[in-house]
Amino acid sequence: MHQQILTVGTPGRGLHDITRSVSEALRGSDLRTGLCHLFLQHTSASLVIQENADPDVLTDLQMWFESAVTDGDPRFLHTDEGVDDMSAHIRTALTSSSLTIPIVDGRLGLGIWQGIYLYEHRTSPKQRRVVVTAF
Repeated sequence: MHQQILTVGTPGRGLHDITRSVSEALRGSDLRTGLCHLFLQHTSASLVIQENADPDVLTDLQMWFESAVTDGDPRFLHTDEGVDDMSAHIRTALTSSSLTIPIVDGRLGLGIWQGIYLYEHRTSPKQRRVVVTAF
């Protein structure tokens, strides 16, 4: 088993490709076959696997979330950290804070068009921690 914690700085809301960082963390495991589990230690960001070829996919995904879960919705009671506070928590609930990816021949077993993204739901820059566990 191998474990490493990645710190990812985000400039604010959006999908940030962390595939390379996760792959580098996996290299320290010496595993040829197994599983790579990712866990994000936050409640206002998430992890998603998405297409990494056409950036329009990420733009469209972001646009959909912005229209489906709007910042500053007057129904939200939780606004302690600003108008994007509760909307960020809802977006996290709709996505995921963890992923499990197979390890195949010592590498992440992602499909040809797949990438791992940290999806920052807050509008301001943040430092996020991702626990990478390979076993």
